[in-house]
Amino acid sequence: MSAQRDYAALVQQGLKLDLTRGKPSSRQLDLSNDMLKLPASYTCSDGTDGRNYGNLQGLAELRELFGPLLQVPAGQLVVGGNSSLAMMHDTIVHALLTKVPGAERRWVEQDVTFLCPVPGYDRHFTICERFGIKMVPVPMGADGPDMDVVERLVAEDASVKGIWSVPKYSNPSGVSYSDEVVRRLASMPAAAPDFRIFWDNAYAVHHLTDTPDQLADLLALCEQYGNADRTFVYGSTSKVTMAGSGVSFFGSSPANVEWFLANTAKQSIGPDKINQLRHVEFLRDADGVAAHMRRHAELIWPKFETVDRLLTKELGDLATWTSPRGGYFISLEVPNAREVVAKAKAAGIAVTPAGATHPYGDDPADRTIRLAPTYPDLEELEQAIRGLITCVRVVAEELS
Repeated sequence: MSAQRDYAALVQQGLKLDLTRGKPSSRQLDLSNDMLKLPASYTCSDGTDGRNYGNLQGLAELRELFGPLLQVPAGQLVVGGNSSLAMMHDTIVHALLTKVPGAERRWVEQDVTFLCPVPGYDRHFTICERFGIKMVPVPMGADGPDMDVVERLVAEDASVKGIWSVPKYSNPSGVSYSDEVVRRLASMPAAAPDFRIFWDNAYAVHHLTDTPDQLADLLALCEQYGNADRTFVYGSTSKVTMAGSGVSFFGSSPANVEWFLANTAKQSIGPDKINQLRHVEFLRDADGVAAHMRRHAELIWPKFETVDRLLTKELGDLATWTSPRGGYFISLEVPNAREVVAKAKAAGIAVTPAGATHPYGDDPADRTIRLAPTYPDLEELEQAIRGLITCVRVVAEELS
């Protein structure tokens, strides 16, 4: 009954701790404060005035900087506002209302199904739910989604129009897709001529070690296998510079980019080029991005180490968890996750709802809890994890 006593004491503390979302800490945001003094010049590399309308595709100099980091040729990259999620949302709206290259009909005129590797990113699932897109979960392994399942579903069902993917340091497991998985995604037969891979490369430069994971070039492989239009690539600087004031990216084949820009032209006369200039001047080049991200890692890595140390010491065989080499999350697997989260909430520890990592909020095994260690300071993080461990223990005791 020691777990029950520990939990009662935990509740009495009246905590108010938050592990829900993967936000940068204030110290991380401080790393980019010098951006607020920029740009020094409003003149773009093509001689135009960045304060004015125009250049829907975004500044060439910023596309040239981030193109290699996202594995997209600069001419096939579009720079948008602060949210890559908004770009994904708009891409689906465009596909619903206008035929994507290779499509026979608009998606709104068809049954549309998306494959969803699980555990996965809840915001992806929310977009599908909003538009009534059917979601089919696909198990994630240590090297990416189960490709036997993906290949079968994509080949036999023409309603499967897309698959969500966070291919590097996945949300929440931290898994990076293997070269073989990327190759199979690029080359697999698809019943739908307008099948698309939504390649959300959110953590492309978010390494936590000196030996970063490497990702095969999906866009190039799709072209090599005769499926040039298959991939939509997304990224952003939301966790690179300032979360509310970053820039986002859409990359794809020339035909897809032309389609995307033709639709975007109906809603915008041009992006915030002052912010784009600010990013170019602050980050400068690929070495500048790498140096900046090392400073992020110096702040984040001790938090991931703290979580791993505490879980290892306290939970033993009661749980399993991931030890990611990059990204923003840890995936904790425990019995009766919903009850653990409920007890944590009652004790003043906010955790992402159990089930959020699965379509429709339904984790059939009721095991996965996504942990976001980046935002709290180390002392608060340790307090929150110790409290969560107490909740896992008391639930395990109740189940025994």
